[in-house]
Amino acid sequence: MKVLALFPDFVERYYSNGLYLYISKISRIVLGWIPFSVGDLCYTILFFFIFRWIYKNRKGFFSNWKANGLTILSFVSVLHFLFHFLWGINYYRIPLHEKIGVEKEYTKEQLEALTQKLIEKTNALQLQIEKDSTKKVVFKYSEQKMYEMSPSGYGLLTNQLSKIEYKNESIKSSLYSLPLSYMGFGGYLNPFTNEAQVNYLKPKYTSPLTICHEMAHQTGIGSESDCNFIGFMAASSNKDVYFQYSAYAFALNYCMYNLEIMEEGSGLKYKKLINKGVLENFNENKTFWKQYHSWLDVFFEYFYDKFLKLNQQKDGMESYSKFVGLLINYDLKHNIIHAN
Repeated sequence: MKVLALFPDFVERYYSNGLYLYISKISRIVLGWIPFSVGDLCYTILFFFIFRWIYKNRKGFFSNWKANGLTILSFVSVLHFLFHFLWGINYYRIPLHEKIGVEKEYTKEQLEALTQKLIEKTNALQLQIEKDSTKKVVFKYSEQKMYEMSPSGYGLLTNQLSKIEYKNESIKSSLYSLPLSYMGFGGYLNPFTNEAQVNYLKPKYTSPLTICHEMAHQTGIGSESDCNFIGFMAASSNKDVYFQYSAYAFALNYCMYNLEIMEEGSGLKYKKLINKGVLENFNENKTFWKQYHSWLDVFFEYFYDKFLKLNQQKDGMESYSKFVGLLINYDLKHNIIHAN
Protein backbone atom coordinates (compact mmCIF):
# COMPACT_ATOMS: atom_id res chain seq x y z
CA MET A 1 0.00 0.00 0.00
CA LYS A 2 2.83 2.40 0.81
CA VAL A 3 4.44 1.66 -2.54
CA LEU A 4 1.14 2.26 -4.37
CA ALA A 5 0.81 5.61 -2.62
CA LEU A 6 3.92 6.74 -4.51
CA PHE A 7 2.18 6.22 -7.86
CA PRO A 8 -1.16 8.12 -7.80
CA ASP A 9 -1.31 8.19 -11.63
CA PHE A 10 -1.13 4.39 -11.70
CA VAL A 11 -3.85 4.11 -9.03
CA GLU A 12 -6.04 6.63 -10.87
CA ARG A 13 -5.81 4.83 -14.20
CA TYR A 14 -5.71 1.15 -13.33
CA TYR A 15 -7.62 0.94 -10.06
CA SER A 16 -9.97 3.91 -9.54
CA ASN A 17 -10.88 4.12 -13.24
CA GLY A 18 -10.22 0.47 -13.94
CA LEU A 19 -10.60 -2.48 -11.58
CA TYR A 20 -12.65 -0.61 -8.98
CA LEU A 21 -15.36 0.28 -11.50
CA TYR A 22 -16.05 -3.43 -12.03
CA ILE A 23 -15.82 -4.32 -8.32
CA SER A 24 -18.23 -1.57 -7.27
CA LYS A 25 -20.65 -2.26 -10.13
CA ILE A 26 -20.90 -5.96 -9.28
CA SER A 27 -21.30 -5.24 -5.55
CA ARG A 28 -24.09 -2.72 -6.06
CA ILE A 29 -25.95 -4.78 -8.66
CA VAL A 30 -25.87 -7.90 -6.47
CA LEU A 31 -26.73 -6.18 -3.18
CA GLY A 32 -28.39 -2.89 -4.13
CA TRP A 33 -31.89 -4.32 -4.59
CA ILE A 34 -31.97 -5.87 -1.08
CA PRO A 35 -34.02 -3.50 1.13
CA PHE A 36 -31.86 -3.84 4.26
CA SER A 37 -28.16 -3.34 4.92
CA VAL A 38 -26.35 -6.56 4.05
CA GLY A 39 -23.08 -5.06 5.25
CA ASP A 40 -24.45 -4.29 8.71
CA LEU A 41 -25.86 -7.82 8.92
CA CYS A 42 -22.43 -9.21 7.98
CA TYR A 43 -20.83 -7.08 10.70
CA THR A 44 -23.30 -8.49 13.21
CA ILE A 45 -22.44 -12.06 12.24
CA LEU A 46 -18.73 -11.22 12.27
CA PHE A 47 -18.92 -9.69 15.75
CA PHE A 48 -20.78 -12.79 16.96
CA PHE A 49 -18.01 -15.12 15.78
CA ILE A 50 -15.28 -12.83 17.14
CA PHE A 51 -16.85 -12.78 20.62
CA ARG A 52 -17.51 -16.52 20.35
CA TRP A 53 -13.85 -17.16 19.56
CA ILE A 54 -12.70 -14.93 22.42
CA TYR A 55 -15.05 -16.72 24.83
CA LYS A 56 -13.90 -20.19 23.73
CA ASN A 57 -10.23 -19.21 24.07
CA ARG A 58 -10.52 -17.16 27.24
CA LYS A 59 -8.88 -19.85 29.41
CA GLY A 60 -5.14 -19.87 28.92
CA PHE A 61 -5.39 -17.11 26.31
CA PHE A 62 -2.08 -15.49 27.27
CA SER A 63 -0.26 -18.73 27.96
CA ASN A 64 -1.07 -19.72 24.37
CA TRP A 65 -0.16 -16.24 23.11
CA LYS A 66 1.78 -17.37 20.06
CA ALA A 67 -1.02 -19.35 18.40
CA ASN A 68 -3.67 -16.82 19.40
CA GLY A 69 -1.53 -13.92 18.24
CA LEU A 70 -0.99 -15.53 14.84
CA THR A 71 -4.73 -16.16 14.51
CA ILE A 72 -5.51 -12.50 15.28
CA LEU A 73 -2.81 -11.23 12.90
CA SER A 74 -4.05 -13.52 10.14
CA PHE A 75 -7.61 -12.30 10.61
CA VAL A 76 -6.58 -8.63 10.61
CA SER A 77 -4.37 -9.20 7.54
CA VAL A 78 -7.28 -10.65 5.55
CA LEU A 79 -9.55 -7.73 6.51
CA HIS A 80 -6.78 -5.26 5.68
CA PHE A 81 -6.32 -6.83 2.23
CA LEU A 82 -10.07 -6.97 1.47
CA PHE A 83 -10.58 -3.36 2.63
CA HIS A 84 -7.92 -2.05 0.26
CA PHE A 85 -8.71 -4.37 -2.65
CA LEU A 86 -12.45 -3.65 -2.58
CA TRP A 87 -12.26 0.12 -1.98
CA GLY A 88 -9.36 1.47 0.12
CA ILE A 89 -6.81 1.90 -2.69
CA ASN A 90 -8.89 4.91 -3.75
CA TYR A 91 -7.18 6.80 -0.92
CA TYR A 92 -4.05 6.90 -3.07
CA ARG A 93 -5.50 8.35 -6.27
CA ILE A 94 -4.90 11.86 -7.66
CA PRO A 95 -6.53 14.53 -5.40
CA LEU A 96 -9.71 16.08 -6.79
CA HIS A 97 -8.45 19.67 -6.70
CA GLU A 98 -5.62 18.74 -9.07
CA LYS A 99 -8.03 17.12 -11.54
CA ILE A 100 -10.44 20.06 -11.62
CA GLY A 101 -7.69 22.68 -11.58
CA VAL A 102 -8.44 24.64 -8.41
CA GLU A 103 -6.49 25.52 -5.28
CA LYS A 104 -7.49 24.56 -1.74
CA GLU A 105 -6.08 27.59 0.05
CA TYR A 106 -8.09 30.76 0.62
CA THR A 107 -8.01 34.09 2.44
CA LYS A 108 -10.33 35.36 5.16
CA GLU A 109 -11.74 37.89 2.69
CA GLN A 110 -12.61 35.10 0.25
CA LEU A 111 -14.25 33.09 3.04
CA GLU A 112 -16.30 36.11 4.10
CA ALA A 113 -17.41 36.73 0.52
CA LEU A 114 -18.54 33.10 0.12
CA THR A 115 -20.32 33.20 3.49
CA GLN A 116 -22.28 36.26 2.37
CA LYS A 117 -23.32 34.51 -0.86
CA LEU A 118 -24.32 31.37 1.01
CA ILE A 119 -26.42 33.34 3.49
CA GLU A 120 -28.36 34.97 0.65
CA LYS A 121 -28.89 31.63 -1.11
CA THR A 122 -29.82 29.67 2.01
CA ASN A 123 -32.22 32.38 3.21
CA ALA A 124 -33.89 32.45 -0.21
CA LEU A 125 -34.37 28.67 -0.25
CA GLN A 126 -35.70 28.60 3.32
CA LEU A 127 -38.20 31.33 2.51
CA GLN A 128 -39.20 29.60 -0.73
CA ILE A 129 -39.98 26.39 1.16
CA GLU A 130 -41.62 27.65 4.37
CA LYS A 131 -42.92 31.09 3.24
CA ASP A 132 -41.92 32.37 6.69
CA SER A 133 -38.35 33.33 7.60
CA THR A 134 -38.86 32.26 11.24
CA LYS A 135 -39.86 28.65 10.56
CA LYS A 136 -37.33 25.84 10.31
CA VAL A 137 -37.46 23.73 7.16
CA VAL A 138 -39.33 20.48 7.78
CA PHE A 139 -38.76 17.63 5.33
CA LYS A 140 -41.82 15.61 4.38
CA TYR A 141 -39.89 13.00 2.38
CA SER A 142 -39.30 9.52 3.74
CA GLU A 143 -35.72 8.27 3.91
CA GLN A 144 -36.39 5.84 1.05
CA LYS A 145 -37.79 8.66 -1.10
CA MET A 146 -34.62 10.68 -0.57
CA TYR A 147 -32.49 7.66 -1.51
CA GLU A 148 -34.40 7.42 -4.78
CA MET A 149 -34.10 11.15 -5.49
CA SER A 150 -30.39 11.54 -4.73
CA PRO A 151 -28.80 10.05 -7.90
CA SER A 152 -30.43 12.62 -10.19
CA GLY A 153 -28.13 15.35 -8.84
CA TYR A 154 -25.08 13.44 -10.06
CA GLY A 155 -26.49 13.43 -13.58
CA LEU A 156 -26.65 17.23 -13.51
CA LEU A 157 -23.02 17.89 -12.52
CA THR A 158 -21.24 20.21 -14.94
CA ASN A 159 -17.73 21.20 -15.99
CA GLN A 160 -14.98 18.76 -14.90
CA LEU A 161 -17.31 17.17 -12.34
CA SER A 162 -19.50 15.77 -15.12
CA LYS A 163 -16.94 12.95 -15.40
CA ILE A 164 -18.11 11.67 -12.02
CA GLU A 165 -20.83 9.17 -12.82
CA TYR A 166 -23.10 7.37 -10.38
CA LYS A 167 -24.82 4.18 -11.50
CA ASN A 168 -26.41 1.16 -9.82
CA GLU A 169 -27.92 2.60 -6.63
CA SER A 170 -27.21 0.96 -3.29
CA ILE A 171 -28.24 3.43 -0.57
CA LYS A 172 -29.70 2.18 2.69
CA SER A 173 -30.54 3.13 6.25
CA SER A 174 -27.98 1.67 8.63
CA LEU A 175 -29.13 -1.00 11.06
CA TYR A 176 -26.60 0.57 13.41
CA SER A 177 -28.03 4.10 13.31
CA LEU A 178 -28.25 4.34 17.11
CA PRO A 179 -24.62 3.25 17.65
CA LEU A 180 -23.60 5.59 14.81
CA SER A 181 -25.29 8.45 16.67
CA TYR A 182 -23.25 7.71 19.80
CA MET A 183 -20.12 7.41 17.65
CA GLY A 184 -20.80 10.78 16.03
CA PHE A 185 -21.32 9.57 12.45
CA GLY A 186 -24.09 10.63 10.07
CA GLY A 187 -23.33 7.79 7.68
CA TYR A 188 -20.58 5.67 6.22
CA LEU A 189 -19.65 3.59 3.21
CA ASN A 190 -19.31 -0.14 3.81
CA PRO A 191 -16.10 -0.88 1.86
CA PHE A 192 -16.81 -4.61 1.73
CA THR A 193 -20.32 -4.43 0.23
CA ASN A 194 -20.19 -0.94 -1.35
CA GLU A 195 -23.46 0.05 0.33
CA ALA A 196 -23.95 3.72 1.27
CA GLN A 197 -25.18 3.63 4.87
CA VAL A 198 -27.16 6.54 6.31
CA ASN A 199 -27.94 7.28 9.94
CA TYR A 200 -31.72 7.74 9.68
CA LEU A 201 -32.07 9.11 13.22
CA LYS A 202 -30.40 12.46 12.60
CA PRO A 203 -32.36 15.57 11.47
CA LYS A 204 -33.85 15.00 8.03
CA TYR A 205 -32.76 18.31 6.58
CA THR A 206 -29.16 17.03 6.75
CA SER A 207 -29.91 13.72 4.99
CA PRO A 208 -29.66 14.75 1.29
CA LEU A 209 -26.13 16.07 1.79
CA THR A 210 -25.11 12.98 3.80
CA ILE A 211 -26.54 10.66 1.17
CA CYS A 212 -24.74 12.46 -1.66
CA HIS A 213 -21.52 12.43 0.41
CA GLU A 214 -21.65 8.65 0.86
CA MET A 215 -22.51 8.23 -2.82
CA ALA A 216 -19.31 10.14 -3.64
CA HIS A 217 -17.40 7.50 -1.68
CA GLN A 218 -19.14 4.87 -3.80
CA THR A 219 -17.81 6.49 -6.98
CA GLY A 220 -14.30 5.89 -5.69
CA ILE A 221 -13.52 9.13 -3.85
CA GLY A 222 -11.59 8.52 -0.63
CA SER A 223 -10.94 12.04 0.68
CA GLU A 224 -13.57 13.34 3.09
CA SER A 225 -13.10 16.94 1.90
CA ASP A 226 -13.54 15.83 -1.71
CA CYS A 227 -16.70 13.88 -0.80
CA ASN A 228 -18.11 16.87 1.06
CA PHE A 229 -17.48 19.02 -2.01
CA ILE A 230 -18.95 16.50 -4.46
CA GLY A 231 -21.85 15.84 -2.09
CA PHE A 232 -22.55 19.57 -1.98
CA MET A 233 -22.37 19.87 -5.77
CA ALA A 234 -24.67 16.87 -6.32
CA ALA A 235 -27.26 17.95 -3.73
CA SER A 236 -27.23 21.61 -4.87
CA SER A 237 -27.53 20.51 -8.53
CA ASN A 238 -30.62 18.45 -7.72
CA LYS A 239 -33.78 20.08 -9.06
CA ASP A 240 -35.55 19.51 -5.75
CA VAL A 241 -35.51 22.61 -3.55
CA TYR A 242 -35.20 20.57 -0.33
CA PHE A 243 -31.99 18.98 -1.61
CA GLN A 244 -30.66 22.40 -2.52
CA TYR A 245 -31.47 23.72 0.95
CA SER A 246 -29.69 20.78 2.59
CA ALA A 247 -26.57 21.50 0.52
CA TYR A 248 -26.44 25.26 1.09
CA ALA A 249 -27.28 25.05 4.80
CA PHE A 250 -24.47 22.50 5.17
CA ALA A 251 -21.94 24.72 3.38
CA LEU A 252 -23.02 27.81 5.31
CA ASN A 253 -22.65 26.03 8.64
CA TYR A 254 -19.10 24.99 7.73
CA CYS A 255 -18.20 28.51 6.60
CA MET A 256 -19.43 29.93 9.90
CA TYR A 257 -17.35 27.32 11.71
CA ASN A 258 -14.24 28.14 9.68
CA LEU A 259 -14.68 31.86 10.35
CA GLU A 260 -14.64 31.14 14.08
CA ILE A 261 -11.52 29.00 13.67
CA MET A 262 -9.77 31.86 11.86
CA GLU A 263 -10.82 34.50 14.38
CA GLU A 264 -13.10 33.93 17.36
CA GLY A 265 -16.22 36.06 17.13
CA SER A 266 -15.80 36.86 13.44
CA GLY A 267 -18.95 34.94 12.53
CA LEU A 268 -21.29 36.86 14.82
CA LYS A 269 -22.01 39.68 12.37
CA TYR A 270 -22.99 37.10 9.73
CA LYS A 271 -25.17 35.12 12.12
CA LYS A 272 -27.42 38.20 12.44
CA LEU A 273 -28.07 38.04 8.69
CA ILE A 274 -29.27 34.42 8.69
CA ASN A 275 -33.02 33.73 8.75
CA LYS A 276 -34.30 32.54 12.13
CA GLY A 277 -35.70 29.44 10.45
CA VAL A 278 -32.23 28.47 9.17
CA LEU A 279 -30.76 29.01 12.63
CA GLU A 280 -33.52 26.79 14.04
CA ASN A 281 -32.35 24.00 11.72
CA PHE A 282 -28.76 24.54 12.86
CA ASN A 283 -29.87 24.32 16.50
CA GLU A 284 -31.92 21.21 15.73
CA ASN A 285 -28.81 19.50 14.40
CA LYS A 286 -26.63 20.73 17.27
CA THR A 287 -29.16 19.51 19.85
CA PHE A 288 -29.37 16.08 18.23
CA TRP A 289 -25.63 15.44 18.40
CA LYS A 290 -25.35 16.93 21.87
CA GLN A 291 -27.75 14.37 23.33
CA TYR A 292 -25.51 11.53 22.12
CA HIS A 293 -22.22 13.16 23.12
CA SER A 294 -20.07 11.00 25.41
CA TRP A 295 -16.59 9.53 25.69
CA LEU A 296 -17.58 7.18 22.84
CA ASP A 297 -17.79 9.79 20.09
CA VAL A 298 -14.59 11.42 21.42
CA PHE A 299 -12.82 8.06 21.14
CA PHE A 300 -14.11 7.34 17.63
CA GLU A 301 -13.22 10.86 16.48
CA TYR A 302 -9.67 10.26 17.71
CA PHE A 303 -9.57 6.77 16.17
CA TYR A 304 -10.93 7.90 12.78
CA ASP A 305 -8.58 10.88 12.76
CA LYS A 306 -5.61 8.51 13.09
CA PHE A 307 -7.13 6.12 10.54
CA LEU A 308 -7.44 8.88 7.94
CA LYS A 309 -3.89 10.07 8.55
CA LEU A 310 -2.61 6.52 8.06
CA ASN A 311 -4.40 6.45 4.71
CA GLN A 312 -2.89 9.48 3.00
CA GLN A 313 -5.41 11.95 4.51
CA LYS A 314 -2.89 14.15 6.35
CA ASP A 315 -5.57 16.52 7.68
CA GLY A 316 -7.44 13.72 9.45
CA MET A 317 -10.84 14.77 10.80
CA GLU A 318 -10.07 18.38 9.86
CA SER A 319 -10.37 17.32 6.21
CA TYR A 320 -14.19 17.50 6.52
CA SER A 321 -14.02 21.29 6.79
CA LYS A 322 -11.26 21.58 4.17
CA PHE A 323 -13.89 21.27 1.46
CA VAL A 324 -14.63 24.97 2.03
CA GLY A 325 -11.39 25.79 0.21
CA LEU A 326 -12.47 23.70 -2.76
CA LEU A 327 -15.87 25.40 -2.80
CA ILE A 328 -14.40 28.91 -2.60
CA ASN A 329 -11.95 28.37 -5.45
CA TYR A 330 -14.41 26.42 -7.61
CA ASP A 331 -16.97 29.21 -7.20
CA LEU A 332 -14.35 31.83 -8.10
CA LYS A 333 -13.66 29.88 -11.27
CA HIS A 334 -17.22 28.97 -12.31
CA ASN A 335 -19.52 31.31 -10.30
CA ILE A 336 -21.83 28.50 -9.20
CA ILE A 337 -23.40 30.20 -6.17
CA HIS A 338 -25.90 32.99 -6.62
CA ALA A 339 -29.18 33.87 -4.90
CA ASN A 340 -32.48 33.23 -6.66
